[in-house]
Amino acid sequence: MKAIIFEAPGEPNVLKLGEFNTPEPKENELLVKVKAIALNRADTLQRKGKYPPPAGASPILGLEIAGVVTNTGKKVTKWDKGNEIFGLIPGGGYAEYAVINEEMAMPVPNNLSMHEAAAIPEAFLTAYQSLIWYGKLKKDETVLIHAGASGVGTAAIQIASELGAKIVVTASKQKHQACINLGAEMTIDYKSESFEKKILEFTNGKGADLIIDFIGGPYFNQDINSLNIDGMLIILAMLGGGKVDEFDLKKLLSKRITILGSTLRSRKLDYQIKLTKEFSEFALKKFNLGKLHPVIDSIFEWDKVAEAHKYMEENKNIGKIVLIVN
Repeated sequence: MKAIIFEAPGEPNVLKLGEFNTPEPKENELLVKVKAIALNRADTLQRKGKYPPPAGASPILGLEIAGVVTNTGKKVTKWDKGNEIFGLIPGGGYAEYAVINEEMAMPVPNNLSMHEAAAIPEAFLTAYQSLIWYGKLKKDETVLIHAGASGVGTAAIQIASELGAKIVVTASKQKHQACINLGAEMTIDYKSESFEKKILEFTNGKGADLIIDFIGGPYFNQDINSLNIDGMLIILAMLGGGKVDEFDLKKLLSKRITILGSTLRSRKLDYQIKLTKEFSEFALKKFNLGKLHPVIDSIFEWDKVAEAHKYMEENKNIGKIVLIVN
């Protein structure tokens, strides 16, 4: 099959369209003719040699796909050839064909295209896990979402809005209106404004009940200062670095703060299946009704994958970047 491969880690131009062995589905897996793939930061890190795939996963990049089932393992009961599905995989998406566990596959909503469906899994599963499983976000609580215009950020705004929460985001100024359109009540320009000051003003000095952070070290102290009593900080990435120079632990005790770090790719399959099932029950009807929708910034033909990676690393996108397989 055709696949996007690279011989050695490096810049986006190491990615080339080449040949790779077509995967064989295991007894509980689907073989999928890939129609669309969504990009993730994990892809760019793996390309650089900084994020190896989990044990047993394909070395090919790509964590979220949409496509058509072309073959099924002998124990598959939920899907047939010709079904249109989308879902999260541990790797192997940048290819003509990929395999996915049948329990991880979801039906493409009737009102969405393949490229729209491909933009859902990683962003929305991560947001759902953070806001509902971990954060237990409730109506009228305040959530601060950093990188609000990112794939996960745009998904988190929509889910938080469905929950009836008060939503504050950080993003560059030119991305504010997009966040407001999705449901954000306050937008903060992280380049020119103090989010700590703004969130305290918004909450009359109480602070946010939940913070979703992708930046890491540079934001850590401000995050803690921005939290309410019994607040929670969820760290999903360290785009700004992983080091905190100095921190006063008394703040954790006095506010009874919970700090949680999480990645989804490294989770065991049983965990991911449970998450996918619960997310499907929460969200699929909402996608069909238009209450939730993937936010897509741009679409590239898959032979332009190097351009797509470069574009992502320039942080220009609002929402997801998608590759179309042809």
